[in-house]
Amino acid sequence: MRFRESMKTYMPYVMIAVISALVTGVVVVQFAGNRPTFAAGGDQAAGTAQVEITPSSSVAAAAQTTGGLLGRDTIANVAERVSRAVVNIDTKSTVKVPVVPFGDFFFEFFGQAPSGSTREMTVPAIGSGFIIRSDGYVLTNNHVVEGAKEIVVTLADGRKFNGRVTGTDSRYDLAVVKIDATRLPTVELGDSDRIRPGDLAIAIGNPYGLQHTVTAGIISGLARSIDGDPTEPGIYIQTDAAINRGNSGGPLVDIDGRVVGINTAIIPQAQGIGFAVPINVAKNVLDDLIAGKKLVYPWIGVGLQELTPDLANYFGVKDKTGVVIAYVYPDSPAERAGLTEGDVILKLDGKQMKTVSQVQKEVQNRKAGDKITLQIWRDRAARYVTVTLEEKPDETE
Repeated sequence: MRFRESMKTYMPYVMIAVISALVTGVVVVQFAGNRPTFAAGGDQAAGTAQVEITPSSSVAAAAQTTGGLLGRDTIANVAERVSRAVVNIDTKSTVKVPVVPFGDFFFEFFGQAPSGSTREMTVPAIGSGFIIRSDGYVLTNNHVVEGAKEIVVTLADGRKFNGRVTGTDSRYDLAVVKIDATRLPTVELGDSDRIRPGDLAIAIGNPYGLQHTVTAGIISGLARSIDGDPTEPGIYIQTDAAINRGNSGGPLVDIDGRVVGINTAIIPQAQGIGFAVPINVAKNVLDDLIAGKKLVYPWIGVGLQELTPDLANYFGVKDKTGVVIAYVYPDSPAERAGLTEGDVILKLDGKQMKTVSQVQKEVQNRKAGDKITLQIWRDRAARYVTVTLEEKPDETE
C-alpha cells in the first residue's frame, strides 16, 4: 500500500522531469543544427553553415588562405594589405585666444568676459588618410587639414614627411595632401554605388593616436544626411564599424579590400553610428584636387524650406508635396529666371521634389552652365521656369 501511495504521490513529478528532458534535448539539437558559423581556415565540422564570398584578384592572399570562404584570417589579411597605404596625419594650427587674467572674476560680477588683447596658441590635431597614388598623393578629410600651418604624414613603415594641401572640397569634406615620396603602396578604390546595407565593412585609421587601428562591422545604411535632419536623404554611408576621433580621413573598405568610403563623422552620444563619404563622390573631384584646380559648385541662388501641411494648404498645393522658396538671393540665377519667394518647387527636370536635400542633391549633380527646368506652383497654378545654373559665389553658404 505504501509503495502504491508513494507512486501516486511522486509519479506526476517524475513525468514532468521526463517531459522536460525530452523538450530540452529537442531544443538543443534544433539550435545546434541551425546555428550559422563562419568557416575557419582549417578543417570544418560536418553540418556547419558556411558564408561564401566571391574571391577577386585584389584579395589573392585572403582567398588562398580561406579557399574563397570568409575565414578566420580574411579580415586580418585585408587589413594587413590595406594598412600599408594608410597614413597618420598630425597637424598644428594657430588660433587666437583672449588673454583673460581675471576672467572668472569679471564673469561673476559683470556677467561677461572682459574684452582685451589676444595671444596665439598652437593647437595640435590628429587624423588619418590613405595613399591614392604611388608618387605621394594622400586622400583625407578637409576638416583634418583645414587651417593647418604644419602637416606631418607618417607612413606605415614609420617614415615621416611634411605634407602640403593641393586641393580641398569643403562641400564634401575632402582634401588631397602631397608628400615628397615615390614608389609608395596604394589602395584600390572600389565602387560605392554597389555596396548594400549588410555588407561587411572595415575601418582603418588613427583614433586617439592609436596607429593603424582596425575595426569591423557592416554597412548600416546608405544615402544618410549628417546636416540638419538625419532622417532626410543625403549622400553619406552609415556604418557600425567603430569610428572615433582621429579616424577622420581613413578608409572604409569592403571585404575585398577596396575603399568604398572616407570615414568622416560620428554621433558622439550614440553607439555604432558612424558616417563615411562615398568613394564615388571623391572620384568625381580627385583629378581637380590633385591638380590644385578650384572647384566650381553649381548654384541656383535660393533659400529653401520644407513644405509643411499648413503651408501646402496656405498655397493651395494639391498633392501636398514640394519645396518652398523662402528667399531669393539678389543678382542670382533664380532672380534672373523670375523665381520669387513663396514659389513652391514641384518638379526638377521632371522629377518630383519632396525635400530640401533632394533639390540640393539634384543641383549638386550638375555643373555651372547647365539649364534646369523647374515646375513651380504660384498663385494656385503650376507653371514652368528654366534656370541656368551659375558658379556659386564664395561668400554664400
